[in-house]
Amino acid sequence: MKFEKEHISSRFTLILGFVFIGVVVISVRMIYIMTVKRDYWKAKSEEYVRDSVVVPPNRGNILSADEQLMSTSLPDYRLYIDFCPGDSITFDSLFNNNMDSICNGLSEIIPNWTAQQFKERFVEQLSKPRKKRSRYFPLYTRHITYIQLNDVKKLPLFNEKNKNVSGLVIQERNDRKKPFGSLAKRTLGEMYGAKDSARSGLELAYDSILRGQNGWQHRKKVRNRYLGIVDIPPVDGCDLVTTLDVSMQDICESALREKMRELNASMGVVVLMEVQTGDVKAIVNLQQYDDGEFYEARNYALASLMEPGSTFKTASIMVALDDGYITLKDKVNTCGGRYPMYKAVMKDHNWRSGGYGVLDVPEVLMYSSNIGVSRLIDEHYHKQPEKFVDGLYRIGIGTPLNLPFVGSANPVIRRPTKDNWPATTLPWMSIGYETQIPPISTCAFYNAIANNGKMVKPRFVKAVQKDGKVIREFPVEVIKEHICKESTLKDMQWMLERVVSKGLGKRAGNPHFHVSGKTGTAQVSQGRAGYLSGKREYLVSFCGYYPSENPRYTCLVAIRKPNAPASGGLMAGTVFSKIAQRVYARNITTDMSQARDSLSQFVPDVKNGDLNAAKDILADLGLQSTDQGATNIAWGNATLDNNKLVFTTSTDEEGKMPDLRGMGARDAVYAVERRGLKAKVKGAGKVLSQSLPVGSSYNKGQTVVLNLGI
Repeated sequence: MKFEKEHISSRFTLILGFVFIGVVVISVRMIYIMTVKRDYWKAKSEEYVRDSVVVPPNRGNILSADEQLMSTSLPDYRLYIDFCPGDSITFDSLFNNNMDSICNGLSEIIPNWTAQQFKERFVEQLSKPRKKRSRYFPLYTRHITYIQLNDVKKLPLFNEKNKNVSGLVIQERNDRKKPFGSLAKRTLGEMYGAKDSARSGLELAYDSILRGQNGWQHRKKVRNRYLGIVDIPPVDGCDLVTTLDVSMQDICESALREKMRELNASMGVVVLMEVQTGDVKAIVNLQQYDDGEFYEARNYALASLMEPGSTFKTASIMVALDDGYITLKDKVNTCGGRYPMYKAVMKDHNWRSGGYGVLDVPEVLMYSSNIGVSRLIDEHYHKQPEKFVDGLYRIGIGTPLNLPFVGSANPVIRRPTKDNWPATTLPWMSIGYETQIPPISTCAFYNAIANNGKMVKPRFVKAVQKDGKVIREFPVEVIKEHICKESTLKDMQWMLERVVSKGLGKRAGNPHFHVSGKTGTAQVSQGRAGYLSGKREYLVSFCGYYPSENPRYTCLVAIRKPNAPASGGLMAGTVFSKIAQRVYARNITTDMSQARDSLSQFVPDVKNGDLNAAKDILADLGLQSTDQGATNIAWGNATLDNNKLVFTTSTDEEGKMPDLRGMGARDAVYAVERRGLKAKVKGAGKVLSQSLPVGSSYNKGQTVVLNLGI
């Protein structure tokens, strides 16, 4: 039906036009809010309601075997400025009037920046945020400590009790700290972020136990204050009780570092294992850096595949004995120290002086004869090399340990093939080449010999604790009940003791107890350059156990050094000897009640520093102590005078380095950091020496090295 134009109401047309204009205006306004003003309105919405905010749990601690703290979470802080506090007028006035005082104070508290640098940041970099009234602008780009935070709160403006004026915003986070510094650093692992690639060691292997579970809360803003309403509370992580012993770790690390410095070595490894349980009591991985110092680098003991050299000869002889192909009475001619083998020449270490001549099997191992071992193995296994390789896996040297650490390696002992098994492979494999064994596997194999043939899996974690109570235990895992026949085991134990008492391993011995073990020296392959080209490096090692009659500990020492001479017995063996003697002395127990004078008292050793706790303990023990020159001494020195402890006040001159000797690590670090210095702790126990002399002047931000010992 067609409407005539005169029948259409002019009023309807007018209304329709207004509606159309309104739709256009609303649409334009919506587009403007969704694009240009998006950030503004989003910020406004977050000021009033924040739903589903994660509440992170506290990460669990990693403890030593005697439950000393080895890795824990401690807070540090980031500082921000809110340029739009509740009272902006007062804030601007205080900020401008106290600019110099604030900058000078910050430079004293945070010596990384000068007062001028802080002022430039405020004037130039903060000018735009101030004009825009930024709510969350970084005052300083790095994290600061709790002590520094308290000092910042004392500065003008920031010390205002009314938060609507101060403008200071504090963001707290939990950073992972290691109270014992670099001790077992790579085994404990790192915590750089949420991704697995940023973590390592125990931190990653047991992350599901340590991290706990997130909680959730929603937040509402009421009268310029956020109220957090917890919907699901967080569940804190559990604590790991490791098998590591702090004092043994320190003993191993100091002995290895001393020898590496002497040899200018590039890498060194020590693994100390408890025989019956397989508990790893200490594990050291040192690497030399460009500055000439040695640091915990990658976990070589677990992840590095190395040609073991002569320590592998023990496995070769064991296979041949266990298969019944040789006996201890068999003899072999070493032919003046040089012997042709399939268009190659096998040499003994003393070939220039004429070699050893004819040796029986125990002497072959005692003097680590390459020719002796390779001729014995090649004679019996040349036509059946797969039987020899099967024997290596049977005795456990090639068994994968399947440790929980990401990146840990398993032994690589290749099997014979038609295309890749030249005639020289078997002789050289028998003396420790052509194979790749991680140090932890070599240590586990020798530990099985010490443990009467029972191979146990190396254990790093004993238990999981929650609020001090054990909620889970990790039992000892047996990999093989018997690695060989009992007769073979007895022969090997006897020969390994003779290696140290009469052979090349004498430097690993000890006058106080018997040691059993085997030396190792191997030239390190330089990849495509092979053994004879490019840079020459040697891997010297010793692996053994002690006391021989009733073994308690198995220890492996491996050091990579440049150039000759290289000797596993002279170099790695001496490190083994130091470790064995110090650990053995540490574990000697005596019934002191028989030697004690009933009329006298034993006065405990008291560290310098904060003495309040010491006073309380001495009072409980009924021991006398006196405060000399002052009363209620909280910080000072403790000295022994006629079986009586005397406490004296520490008199430190302002701006001069105090005497930190005799303090524990905690008090010494506190004394250093409260002066604006940085502390670097080495070792465990008391402070024995400090890099800055007592009474010397210092600069804020300077690093003080504290050497600790027992």
